Amino acid sequence: MKITVIYGTNRTEKSSTYNIARQFIAELADGDIVTEFHLPKDMPVFCTGCLTCLSDSTKCPHYKYIQPIEEAMQNADLLIFTTPVYLLHAPGQVKALLDHFGFQWMAHNPRGVYFHKQALVISTGARIGMRRTVRDVKNSLDWWGVGRVYRFRKTVGMAGWRGLSDKRKAAFAQEIKTTSQKIRRQTGAKPRLKVKLIFYLMRFAQKKFWSDEPQAAYWRENGWFDGKKPWRTS
Repeated sequence: MKITVIYGTNRTEKSSTYNIARQFIAELADGDIVTEFHLPKDMPVFCTGCLTCLSDSTKCPHYKYIQPIEEAMQNADLLIFTTPVYLLHAPGQVKALLDHFGFQWMAHNPRGVYFHKQALVISTGARIGMRRTVRDVKNSLDWWGVGRVYRFRKTVGMAGWRGLSDKRKAAFAQEIKTTSQKIRRQTGAKPRLKVKLIFYLMRFAQKKFWSDEPQAAYWRENGWFDGKKPWRTS
């Protein structure tokens, strides 16, 4: 299984999300390609809101950072996002990355390849905030059209990974195995109902209200106005 990992921070061995992600990779990679990016090192800039990407994503002023991440995600079977809790939300560098990929939201120019992919969002925190933090990332994945999204949320306390007991780590490892088995069984699965509903809603809006916009031409070229579905290969 080809995997692309977006680490929400540059921290590694001391990071709970990093260590959990590495265990998932060990369970799922099977010797296939694993491409890793660390934030903010691999995406050190904020979106400027210029909207250039909506007509041509290659014209983004930060495309040199976007291009390798975009290519790796499109080539992957599984996307893994790790994000610790920063003040009850995802860290700013995670939001900065997601902002740069607004062009592939279903309201604009969705990439058909994502409808066949799976994603895993891993979040850890001292006490609370994991649910909201995962939602920050999952919202974008839904609007990209990612077929299946799994959530792995854990409380690790103020001491973090090194402060966890062997018993807690063993319990995590068992849950990682169980979740990995679910991911394996769903390889190539069709998208969830929510993703399909977003697609149908955006198709209606494109045809009814935005037919003169550049993204409508993109939808038309893909045949999505004529009944084709991005999750169908024929």
